[in-house]
Amino acid sequence: MMSVDATNKPSSSGIDNSRIGIALGSGSARGWAHIGVLQALAELGIEPMIVAGSSVGSLVGAAYAASQLEEMADMVKMLGWRDIVSYLDMSVMGGGLIQGDKLVRFFNKYLKEKNIESLPRHFSAVATDLHTGREIWLQNGNLLDAVRASVALPGMFTPVKQNGRWLVDGGIVDPVPVSLCRAMGAEVVIAVSLNGDIIGKHWRNNHHNDQQSEMQKTVIQNKNALWDRISDQLGKSLQDKKNILLSRLFGDSLNSPGLLEVVAGSINIMQDRITRSRMAGDPPDIILSPRLSHFGLMEFDRGSQAIEEGRACVERMRSSLEHIVSVQ
Repeated sequence: MMSVDATNKPSSSGIDNSRIGIALGSGSARGWAHIGVLQALAELGIEPMIVAGSSVGSLVGAAYAASQLEEMADMVKMLGWRDIVSYLDMSVMGGGLIQGDKLVRFFNKYLKEKNIESLPRHFSAVATDLHTGREIWLQNGNLLDAVRASVALPGMFTPVKQNGRWLVDGGIVDPVPVSLCRAMGAEVVIAVSLNGDIIGKHWRNNHHNDQQSEMQKTVIQNKNALWDRISDQLGKSLQDKKNILLSRLFGDSLNSPGLLEVVAGSINIMQDRITRSRMAGDPPDIILSPRLSHFGLMEFDRGSQAIEEGRACVERMRSSLEHIVSVQ
């Protein structure tokens, strides 16, 4: 199924990486933890040659499969909130709040114009057919096009049309693509699940102490920064509706959820249930679950923390990982 070259021969540790697959799960900003997971695995001599990604897992997985993970890690660590806002091309048309074109152009700096077939590792992304609800495996063609379809979170990013189909986030049907990994030829599957401990926790953890003035300042600053971006796109005529729109997006106060948090919380619940069901029927050889309950949907500016937790997760499971890859 795969061509044989120097990159998929056994590592110096004696591990046959060509037999190992990694399923990188969905989870929005928590997905930066995948970077730390992959870095820490490499330090153990575990460098999977088969990569399946869903949603943000497809983005990190694409960088890894293209041998550009370190470049992505450096970029992620430098991201600030204002940087993130500048890449959000807001829109009230097209089926999502964010068009996503600016993000694609930004990540093109790191992933370049590459075809999936040309990558040094075997890669596939998961998307969902919006019309039929079917799981779509994107295994060839333009790498960025596949990633853009896989990350099209409903309500947030506009869907993507490919080959006559409208595609949305792969996490809707397969949040942690273990089955895809096996179908790609993996004999040993490492699954990275980002949603196991986050149902309801982010909202409670971030809202239980609304007397903290610093938290309030941060929330207000972030709201205003995002509003500046929205107003640039929609024009001055909406300025008088600023407070109404912000309250609906972020909530009336720190004690009530807004649109983004309701969407995120609902998707978290759905993906956790789907993940549990699918893994019960097709369990991976080992599951890595970074502790990310304190991360929110759009906190992409906390990349360094997420990466470190990804590394810590691997360290906690080190003995199990070494046993699994040595005996299979």
